[in-house]
Amino acid sequence: MPLASMTDRRRRSARSPRRLVGALAVGALALGLGACGADAAGSAAGSSGATGGESVTIEHAFGETVIEGTPERVATVAWGNHEVPLALGVVPVGMAATTWGDDDGDGVMPWVEEKLEELGAETPVLFDEEDGIDFEAVAESDPDVILAAYSGLSEEDYQTLSEIAPVVAFPDTAWGTDWRETILMNAAGMGRAEEGQALVAEYEALIEEKAADYPALAGKAAMFLTHVDEADLSTVSYYSTLDTRVQYFEDLGMTSPESVIAESEANGTYSVEQSAETADEFADAELIVTYGGDELLEALKADPILSQMPAVANEAVVALPGDGPIGNAANPTALSLPWYLDEYLKMLSDAIE
Repeated sequence: MPLASMTDRRRRSARSPRRLVGALAVGALALGLGACGADAAGSAAGSSGATGGESVTIEHAFGETVIEGTPERVATVAWGNHEVPLALGVVPVGMAATTWGDDDGDGVMPWVEEKLEELGAETPVLFDEEDGIDFEAVAESDPDVILAAYSGLSEEDYQTLSEIAPVVAFPDTAWGTDWRETILMNAAGMGRAEEGQALVAEYEALIEEKAADYPALAGKAAMFLTHVDEADLSTVSYYSTLDTRVQYFEDLGMTSPESVIAESEANGTYSVEQSAETADEFADAELIVTYGGDELLEALKADPILSQMPAVANEAVVALPGDGPIGNAANPTALSLPWYLDEYLKMLSDAIE
């Protein structure tokens, strides 16, 4: 998608109406699929979508998908999509096994286990995606729809999955669908658009309530480094304003540094890499979030170049461990968002203070 004005896109990334049209028996009805803050609650409550017997057409990066009625057998691929049907009380017939942050190795995060127990359901078939999508396993689950609103599907992946069942793919950018849009698109693909809108409104109210308890975060410029290699700090790799982790900063009352916004506009992908020698460009980053532990902060402080970044010098760094569930706090999903909201806000606030 052209990035004519990335700054504007970043500011409205979670607010723009997404392209979802319900084809009703009495005519076509446009569905607004995006909102933020109080506006989101209003539009979410005011929109309606396909319910039993109707069809819905969802536009995405690879074209459009028409889904008839309310699918009964829902399969999901890629990261976190399975949490949307679960949050709406629907147990998928198959879903991707989770590896990142899975401390007990069972492929299921604790908030998902809790929800399955609440629904009185067994763990669905887990698709092993370590080497890519297991198309055969997905086909064997015999789904009516495949949810992948948050994913990095290639066009070939999409075409292959579409031979199995209608697919809800990402709207614009691979791995760039925020929690809001992921819920709304996947819910619509299940014929449950209004339920998805209600869940988004509920979470937005929760975020607003919780973020108000951490005024130190308001307006702070935060930068999210990707997985840092402590053995080689010659480059700086970070998530752009197209990435969901960075978009989440805005939900929590923070902003992105102008330096990150400018590089995001020039680059157009969800992550950017540049030489550490240019680290002085990021003097406007007041907070750094990344993945790692205490040893990572020590490595950054010991580096002759990166240690000069104000956020590093001030130890305004949050290092999320990747070997436990807390590592997921920065990239919320339909069930994990309320699970770690308070703890993540506290970690960010403590680092700033």
